[in-house]
Amino acid sequence: MARTMDEVMAAMPVERRARIKARAAEMRAEVEGLKALRLLADRSQAEIAQALGVKQPAVVKIERQTDLYLSTLRRFVEAAGGTLELRVELPGQGVLHLTGMGDLNP
Repeated sequence: MARTMDEVMAAMPVERRARIKARAAEMRAEVEGLKALRLLADRSQAEIAQALGVKQPAVVKIERQTDLYLSTLRRFVEAAGGTLELRVELPGQGVLHLTGMGDLNP
């Protein structure tokens, strides 16, 4: 008889379960592309299109683009219910947060 995922995890040592859970959390934190972001936000292309004031085919195009204006990316993220933050790491300077990048009204 096949075992469930919960049964398999329960049979593992505690430290291994902790490593698996930590890696799963890392993987969830890494979203590959705008389509994945939209799906994670539980939004349809039509809902994003409505929030952006465009038609659904424009959302398909945005999701497939590999090079976007920051303003387009910010609007897409906000339409999905999120906020965009730009983070820069410089050697010896630590982490810097860029503000005002991609704002439509400076």
